[in-house]
Amino acid sequence: MGKVGLQLFSVWRDAEKDFLGTFQKVIDLGYEAIQFAGFYNTPAESVKNLLVENKTLVAGAHVGLPQLSHDELERTFEYHHTIQNKLIICPALPKEMRLTSDDYKKSAEVLNQIGEACQRAGFTFAYHNHDFEFQTFADQTGLELLFDNTDPELVKMELDCYWASFAGHDPLEIIRNYKNRVVSLHIKDMKIENGKKTGTEIGHGLLDIKSLVEVGNEFGIEWFTVEQEEFERDPYESLTINVTNLKKLLSEEAAK
Repeated sequence: MGKVGLQLFSVWRDAEKDFLGTFQKVIDLGYEAIQFAGFYNTPAESVKNLLVENKTLVAGAHVGLPQLSHDELERTFEYHHTIQNKLIICPALPKEMRLTSDDYKKSAEVLNQIGEACQRAGFTFAYHNHDFEFQTFADQTGLELLFDNTDPELVKMELDCYWASFAGHDPLEIIRNYKNRVVSLHIKDMKIENGKKTGTEIGHGLLDIKSLVEVGNEFGIEWFTVEQEEFERDPYESLTINVTNLKKLLSEEAAK
């Protein structure tokens, strides 16, 4: 059964001001795990100590390509070994690496190289999508170009179900297509107001989160990670709604 995590980018403004305090505040909301998106110069031992004190797991970390370059790679690995994170995720490709189909193929080779280095160091490496990867080049999307040209053993997928849906694609179909290559899901709901798609709390929108939980568990996806960036109420109230509703769906699935 998958575990519920929170992508800390959801409260990045607070984390920027007080990383460890914000980290503790979201742990107290009831999340089993935290997924990181930067550490704001916080020593790895301080992060590790807070995780251990709260018996909180690490649902991976978003790590930009500069931190995965040759000059920074070993330092990155050392930090993540210290905090006992096993999943390193590239959060996005910069625009210049995704302008054409050839760009995507070259980027796939970069991801292969990083994935191989991660595997040697004991990490799983994954790529996280937004909506732009669903731009079509001839008969393939950018997402297909990336994953068709990377080694399934070296480059896994963190599927952002919201952004796939935003781009007009069915995340359930993507999971069924890539199967156990999908190691993590980003979960947030979607509503449409005045013709504009925006993020909202789980259970308050249009997405079939229940089916995502069912299919995610069918393929053994480990992490169901909440991420919300647009709020109409206090962010911590929204994140409480998210964890409550997602845990309820997971419990119902486990009881079947």
